[in-house]
Amino acid sequence: MFRSSVFLLCSSLLVLSCSNLKKIAVAPQAENISAVKLLGEYDIPYNLNYKNTTVGGLSGIDYDAKNNVYYMICDDRSDINPARFYKARIFITPNGIDSIQFVGVEHMLQPDNTVYPNKKTDRSHVPDPEAVRYNPVSKQLVWSSEGERIVREKDTVLENPSVILITTDGKFKNNFELPANLTMHATEKGPRQNGVLEGMSFANNYKTLFVNVEEPLYEDGPRADITDNNTYIRILKFDVATKKNTAQYAYKLEPIAYAPDPVTGFKINGVPDILNIGNNKFLVIERSFSTGRLACTIKVFITDLSVATNIKEVASLKESNSFVPATKKLLLNMDDLGIYIDNIEGVTFGPTLPNGHKTLIFIADNNFDTKEKAQLLLFEVTE
Repeated sequence: MFRSSVFLLCSSLLVLSCSNLKKIAVAPQAENISAVKLLGEYDIPYNLNYKNTTVGGLSGIDYDAKNNVYYMICDDRSDINPARFYKARIFITPNGIDSIQFVGVEHMLQPDNTVYPNKKTDRSHVPDPEAVRYNPVSKQLVWSSEGERIVREKDTVLENPSVILITTDGKFKNNFELPANLTMHATEKGPRQNGVLEGMSFANNYKTLFVNVEEPLYEDGPRADITDNNTYIRILKFDVATKKNTAQYAYKLEPIAYAPDPVTGFKINGVPDILNIGNNKFLVIERSFSTGRLACTIKVFITDLSVATNIKEVASLKESNSFVPATKKLLLNMDDLGIYIDNIEGVTFGPTLPNGHKTLIFIADNNFDTKEKAQLLLFEVTE
């Protein structure tokens, strides 16, 4: 039961959080993060029903501090319910997450104000939602879709990824203009299937949007493996006013953490989300998974783009040795926490604690699978 004492503590915490946020820059700034401490974990019940929708597949999260609302995007490709995002309140204490209350669900709408189709109704326009961010300046949301790349002799679907602006009730507003190297091809050029636009973050007081591909473009080199094979993804910079791509940067992935069992099984390491912390610095999540091991290995790096080369005009990273990648420093390996860690796909700053420390909230996508968890992890930030 939600005890009155906890309620009063949470209320005080949230009031303090909002008052603190008014005193800082519009964009969260925590560029001098030195450590993070796990305060608690909270698991959203499996297949929770909310307003006749199934809650799960939560692959991105962002926090509107002024209104104390979290936006959580669902990666359901309109198979269970039409593509959607949730609004929620998360009640935290200095000791962890007490509870979560869903307060709304909205469908992302197409330009004609209809919901997105699924593969049975229109295979060429099925969304694959992955990331979401709230812009308090425009009071709008931006979300990303990975598109689709199915290449078979008699069955080919090529749908480009997208970055889309919507209102907080899901209505379409505009698209960002994606560069040519994010176009899907039937040949091995451009993005890989299900390895495209996974993470995003605003920066520069919401004048800039950074978006990352999860895995390397075909022309940039191989996918990550259990040994270091110089695997690079791209982090793309967009001007929010013009919606155009202005720069791209290389980021080197770590090797896959564990060999799969069997050895021919599926394995992956990629970047599911990024979070601006100020002054060209970002938190970058790397998620490693291998068949035979249910838990994921989640590493969080502090990444700096300050000295990285703008590779926007570099067609192929595997054919170039004249670029400088982003620098990176390990902040956290969640394997060291001593608890089960699932498929972490999103991160956001949360409210400020009574001691003045910022918080981070990570969210895991359970893939609508009974064996997986829709986890929330709360961390205290030390600067």
